[in-house]
Amino acid sequence: MNHHFGVSELSLLWSLPFLGILLSIAILPMVAPKLWHHHLGKVSLFWSMSLIIPFMSEFGSSVALGEVTHTMLTEYFPFIILLFSLYTITGGIRFRGHFIGSPNLNVTILFIGTVLASIIGTTGAAILLIRPIIEANHWRKNNVHVVVFFIFLVANIGGSLTPLGDPPLFLGFLQGVDFFWPAQNMILPMLLSCSILFGVFYILDSYFFSKEGSSPEHLKKIDPSAGGEQFQILGKNNIFLLLGVVFAVLMSGIWKSGVSIEILGTSLQFESILRDLLLLTFCFLSLKLGSEEIRKENQFTWFPIQEVSKLFFAIFITIIPVIAMLRNGSDGSLSFVTEIVNPEGNPNALMYFWVTGIISSFLDNAPTYLVFFNAASGDVEILTSSMNNILLAISCGAVFMGANTYIGNAPNFMVRSIAIERGIKMPSFFGYVIWSLIFLVPVYLIVGYIFFI
Repeated sequence: MNHHFGVSELSLLWSLPFLGILLSIAILPMVAPKLWHHHLGKVSLFWSMSLIIPFMSEFGSSVALGEVTHTMLTEYFPFIILLFSLYTITGGIRFRGHFIGSPNLNVTILFIGTVLASIIGTTGAAILLIRPIIEANHWRKNNVHVVVFFIFLVANIGGSLTPLGDPPLFLGFLQGVDFFWPAQNMILPMLLSCSILFGVFYILDSYFFSKEGSSPEHLKKIDPSAGGEQFQILGKNNIFLLLGVVFAVLMSGIWKSGVSIEILGTSLQFESILRDLLLLTFCFLSLKLGSEEIRKENQFTWFPIQEVSKLFFAIFITIIPVIAMLRNGSDGSLSFVTEIVNPEGNPNALMYFWVTGIISSFLDNAPTYLVFFNAASGDVEILTSSMNNILLAISCGAVFMGANTYIGNAPNFMVRSIAIERGIKMPSFFGYVIWSLIFLVPVYLIVGYIFFI
């Protein structure tokens, strides 16, 4: 991002609007759920303007307009268009059959989702499979842990093996990192993390399953077809549209047209514009050619994507000065962060892993990856040779620890919204963080000790 203001002038006070929207997401749903549900758009707008108005006063309206335009055109709109297309298209795919959410079935769905995450992306895999796993477990009193581990594995760690899997790795690919570098280097940390989490989940799910009042046998007596209806995939035309989304995203990263247009100082590449137009076209085709009955069976509504678009509008706006301070490195207000990862000028892999991860938990993990990619060296040849372990630490931190909060990675909040809409009492923002501290942090400690010390 080409800043037109002096980032060295930014104090930590400029991060207050971002902290405000974070605390609103964390607290308001608990203390004022009706206010939050009906006015979250106004809350988002309030925190956005609490940054934009002082920003205009300090740096001038043209600079503020330029920064907001850049963020909207190059980050927010592509982000929302991708989410919107995946949400719309997967809403037209139906996995029909009576599935009983046993530990074996749940692990199977989680495994399939974890594999798919590196092929169609964490967002695509998560939105595609969240409805089937919710339906399989709707009869269970204890089912929150299923969605939480779904976020851990399918929406985050599963996307470790290709640039298509998770946005940070895609940014690395755009910087020149080989397409197969994640698969070659992240496979062992990913397998270790997933093995631990799958094992813990199976034990936890088996315990809760044994506590349920209704067993699968009991359900079959009530509904003889339970577990017996033939498995069907409906809306198969949407699967081709989903593959079209993957192709469009990959195309925008590989093909360089050399053509661009400039809007208020922001240069938009033709391939990015074409990608977004293709994604919107796929959405239109999904809605036009798909079955409305399938969407009704999926209990498809627009609320989750509306909620995410409103909240992330504020997040993308208020994050502008925070990312700027981080990118300014040792000359900015967050210079201590640079000193932590490069003590006495020597890059420390373990610190890169933890600091990249912790910041990715609260900021968007893609720009956070890029910040530390440049802080480490920014030279692809160096980072993939003599500093390969540093790049591995940055990559693992950004991808794995995006699971730590609802806003750490794009699909997390979407999965939460869909689950709540389907009647699952998901933990609050802080409640989810407690799940992360209990189940994810021990995994990170083990990964850090084995790979980065």
